[in-house]
Amino acid sequence: MSDTRIPLVKIKDAQTYFPVRKGVMRKTVGYVKAVDGIDLTVYKGETLGLVGESGCGKTTLGKSILQLIPATGGTFEYNFDGEFKDLRQLPREEIDEARKRIQIVFQDPHSSLNPSFTVFGSLQDPLKRFGVRSKEERRKIVGDLLEAVNMPRDYMDRFPHEFSGGQRQRIGIARALSVKPELIICDEAVSALDVSIQAQVLQLLKKLQKERGLTYIFITHDLSVVEYISDRIAVMYLGRIVELADADILYAHAAHPYTQALLSAIPVADLDHKKSRVVLEGDVPSPVNPPPGCPFHPRCSFRGERCDKEIPKLKRYIRDGREHYIACHLMDTEPEA
Repeated sequence: MSDTRIPLVKIKDAQTYFPVRKGVMRKTVGYVKAVDGIDLTVYKGETLGLVGESGCGKTTLGKSILQLIPATGGTFEYNFDGEFKDLRQLPREEIDEARKRIQIVFQDPHSSLNPSFTVFGSLQDPLKRFGVRSKEERRKIVGDLLEAVNMPRDYMDRFPHEFSGGQRQRIGIARALSVKPELIICDEAVSALDVSIQAQVLQLLKKLQKERGLTYIFITHDLSVVEYISDRIAVMYLGRIVELADADILYAHAAHPYTQALLSAIPVADLDHKKSRVVLEGDVPSPVNPPPGCPFHPRCSFRGERCDKEIPKLKRYIRDGREHYIACHLMDTEPEA
């Protein structure tokens, strides 16, 4: 099976741990394993959805790609015009080039803008940082960016408190676009917005992607939203990816018990077609002291003896001619691709 997709980011065995310190001497007594051995490839022009319960590590993974949070281990290779370089190993002078290529839209549009700055003040900083010296040129670029996110140019002289949440998030998107990135990480970018505004912002993101050839990593806990915008979806649990597939394949043929439980929780408006709800028992285990074997086995109704002892690997299968990755011992009866 030929694959013409071009990789943009290749992540191998990514680990991001946070030390747990106790006592007067602040001795390290353990680690919070927020990201624990993830392999993932993001392709140019796609939207990769990253979903899971709060605390599963999806935001930490996104920030580790950006190097906003230093990873503990693994490689984060980025495609610099055909040459892959590990973002963790870049010298200081090359970090700026990576910052131009990878941007982020934060979750909270209220706190991601400095209330003391006008919109122009907030959006001109990255332009100044990356070489746009003329103030007139910066104003033109900021005006163009505002129009690109469906806002009037003269809004650049207003302050953040004068805007609604949806307008502030559009400004956040404009700021991410200011340095002409290739990859934008959307970290719960619509979760703080009303449903009607969410739809507008999602349509805007799709429009910008088509016009500018953008690649998105879309982090969210809202499974309805991720189905609408994503080409592929990766499901995370306790710092690991447990299932990865094209969006339509995942929603039609979810194989991992955790994914099945998540999908069963999506509200359905049609009373004649109610879903059978899969209720998970217990809480997510602590990432400081994860259970042995499969991380999900304490909450899984299908667990067996092997699940208690051995961590399942993310294996590649083929469904309807397309890749479907699953980390579950229950799939061992299925032939691998």
